[in-house]
Amino acid sequence: MAQDRVLVEAESFDDKGGWQVDQQFVHLMGSPYLIAHGLGKPVANAETIVRFPAAGTYRVWVRTKDWVPGPWDAPGRFQVAVGGEKIDAIFGTREGWGWEDGGSIDVAGGETTVELCDMAGFDGRCDALFFTTDSTFVPPNDRIELAAWRNQLQGMPGTPPSAGRFDLVIVGGGIAGCAAALAADRQGLVVALIHDRPVLGGNASGEIRVHTEGIHGEGGDILSQIDTVHWPNGSADALKDDRKRQRAMDATENVTFFLEWRAYGVTTEDSRITAVNAKHIETGQVMSVTAPVYIDSTGDGWIGFWAGAEFRYGRESREEFGESWDKHGELWSPEEADNRVMGASLLWYSRETEAPVSFPDVPWAMDVAKSHAATKGEWYWEYSSNDKHAIHDAEDIRDHMLRAIYGSFANAKKEAKHARRALDWVGYLSGKRESRRLVGDYIYTMKDAVEERYFPDTVVSETRDIDVHYQRILAAKKEQETPDFLSHALFYRVGRYHIPFRCLYSRNIENLMMAGRCFSCSHIGLGGPRVMLTCGQMGIATGFAASLCTKHGVLPRGVYEKHIDELRELVGQAEPEEEALDGLARTSHGKYRMEELPETLASLPRITVRRGHSGSPAPAYTVRVNADVTVYLAVHERGTCTLSPDWKKTNMTIRWDPAHRDAVYTRDFPAGTVEIPAHDGKDGAYFGLPHVAFIDGKESAAKLKIEGLPIEHGGRLYVPVPPDGSE
Repeated sequence: MAQDRVLVEAESFDDKGGWQVDQQFVHLMGSPYLIAHGLGKPVANAETIVRFPAAGTYRVWVRTKDWVPGPWDAPGRFQVAVGGEKIDAIFGTREGWGWEDGGSIDVAGGETTVELCDMAGFDGRCDALFFTTDSTFVPPNDRIELAAWRNQLQGMPGTPPSAGRFDLVIVGGGIAGCAAALAADRQGLVVALIHDRPVLGGNASGEIRVHTEGIHGEGGDILSQIDTVHWPNGSADALKDDRKRQRAMDATENVTFFLEWRAYGVTTEDSRITAVNAKHIETGQVMSVTAPVYIDSTGDGWIGFWAGAEFRYGRESREEFGESWDKHGELWSPEEADNRVMGASLLWYSRETEAPVSFPDVPWAMDVAKSHAATKGEWYWEYSSNDKHAIHDAEDIRDHMLRAIYGSFANAKKEAKHARRALDWVGYLSGKRESRRLVGDYIYTMKDAVEERYFPDTVVSETRDIDVHYQRILAAKKEQETPDFLSHALFYRVGRYHIPFRCLYSRNIENLMMAGRCFSCSHIGLGGPRVMLTCGQMGIATGFAASLCTKHGVLPRGVYEKHIDELRELVGQAEPEEEALDGLARTSHGKYRMEELPETLASLPRITVRRGHSGSPAPAYTVRVNADVTVYLAVHERGTCTLSPDWKKTNMTIRWDPAHRDAVYTRDFPAGTVEIPAHDGKDGAYFGLPHVAFIDGKESAAKLKIEGLPIEHGGRLYVPVPPDGSE
């Protein structure tokens, strides 16, 4: 006899009450789900109408999980009501995602209400409900079998229907994706923008509430429409900028927005993407979109990953790209590569109420929070671990932060001064900093930023320090009780640095570009440009590049090879200042230029470093050479600079300002380490500028290698081109 069965996806409920859709972990558990994010107060019931094909006795199955299993009442427990009558079973008590048996109920048939009834307000979660008259049937738990079973019950097509062909498909509607769409729209491209939330902005949105940082660069006219005021992180004022951003996006003429659609795969042919497939996070409807070129601004690099793009994850060894910082050792970059990345944050805050208010006991949170007490969380509420993968363990990471928040607030509530404190807002969408980094034709590294390298294909500029985070517990003394969910930031000062277009398209997927934190870089190279305005500049560059792909019938690499000047003109990148190219800059970051050099020095490689603080001695530094050399030292004539007797003064001078000049000293060094002394001369409150080192390889000049630049001091090497143009 045929059995009646009904599958109800929780995210498709007609009235979600106080439950909210969470789509972040589809790749882990197979579906969006509803979460009862009530901050310790049970949320209003979610309710929908279900049509049962016939009257009968139905066995009830609910797909859910106990997100903190242990010797306590499950924090996410809930009940189900059918036709207004609650089922006795309590759900949300199973460790790990799976089906919980709710027993059998009698149903009259026809249309009946089904409700989710939260019991605790602490993030109960429901994926789906299944009703069957076959009392022996158990729904599958294997993720692959489950997906096939669901698709069969829901009548999903084997091939998603087409939602159209576009000039450009962008996946990910954060600041980078929005900027790319605006740039492409200006050039008349027909654009599809796919985003898996109802609100654009990503980390900047009112759902996550991180203010935008970085500079606009040359993209201010676009980025000013979608950025944020520098509100306090977590502030509800972020909602104002959501409205501003939406107005800007609504004003586009050629962009189709697929909001609440989550990409779940791509189709490829050879080394090109031919379509992106997506599924609506509430209705479950599927579709595909096609275009000649695609931009991955998902943050996690999903489009590239599905297409087979090369990618990196974790921290490179300090030797791979020369990214060590001795002052901080392993906290900055490891001796051996590892899986650590910068973590994910949940922002939150509480408010003062008129009367004392209680907060429930949260024993399931205390092994994370321990004795830590707090009433709000800032950017440094961040969790990462070498044992937790930012993508594969994403739900565990988010839940760890929820436990940290609830436990820390519970501790604070034990203090009399916080008697009237109540939780006001806690994010449940993770604000990520780092995960996959797709590999392009160039991998951006720490050296590029510190040396302020200017590239012929520069399309993005930034001045923000390299900012890399580590968990405080890694540096804590053993006797300290240090929470594992708080981070510390290391800031490495740099000047203005530049990102080439070669970092913004995939090395092995021909029609894929990337904008945002999944661009081509090392872990340390990501430290500065990962913030949203820099990512927005990347979006602008890729959006304009897509227009050139259409105009000239080329792929992204073709834009670099044949049309980079046109792209840089669209982006607004002016030529670099002359002193950045002619080797006459007195320091590697400063306004002074040396006048005509003595003939002896004009053709020699030279090293400059950053000025640093004028109230401190200019730094000493070292470099390595592979041959015997003569070094000429340009010494600012300010105060009395102490040099060892090995340095001999010449009769050469260099003028670089009407009031300032350098004396030139010389010394021979054997192959190995060249030691450049500090400038400790001082006139009044100001020390002299750091020395410029000119290095003469003499007979070995053609094969001379100069390595180990003092990147901590912005060391820059300039090698003049011989008059005949040879290398």
